Amino acid sequence: MSLFNFWKKEENNIFDENITIEETRFVVLDTETTGFDYDNDRILCIGALVLQNGVISVQDSFEIYLEQEHYDKSTAQIHGILKDLLIKRPTELEALQQFLDFLGDSIIIAHHTIFDITMINKALVRNELPQLTNKTLDTAYLYKKTLIKSHLFERKDHYTLDDLADKFDISKKDRHTALGDAYITAIAFLKIVKKLREKKAVNLNSLFKY
Repeated sequence: MSLFNFWKKEENNIFDENITIEETRFVVLDTETTGFDYDNDRILCIGALVLQNGVISVQDSFEIYLEQEHYDKSTAQIHGILKDLLIKRPTELEALQQFLDFLGDSIIIAHHTIFDITMINKALVRNELPQLTNKTLDTAYLYKKTLIKSHLFERKDHYTLDDLADKFDISKKDRHTALGDAYITAIAFLKIVKKLREKKAVNLNSLFKY
């Protein structure tokens, strides 16, 4: 797949009503970063895997560590990625090119999607590449739509990936690794769709209308 095949025309963002959620190729994404500042922090690792036909394709996964000059000791305690990590790390540009080839025009799923997408778009701009135009779904937002509306039930403003893992009894063995978090997010997405379908019929287009 060409690097720029992901650069879609607007009409390609309209989905065929006949395409099911199962048939759709989703790429479930997570990034590990030096921090949360969009301008000054950097991506250290991108992890992603394909979700299609209700199957999480672990064998069709993507994980890449990026060469970066900026590191932060406080966040390193969370993700464990050290500056002197002895693995092959491509440049930011090379890593982005590889990721875009893997992503193609798939729909992106992530937890608190805006953070990962913004970090990637900032990196794309730094490397003079077009920003992502892929459709996105946020498991943090979709999860709220599964909750019962009742004054007896206290709803939180924000639900973490740990919250979803606990709710759906998902193992947190590889938590705070990019690929591990992507895997947890993928399982959570499947559980969320199942919950939504218990309420009413759900198709691909309706996921974007919640």
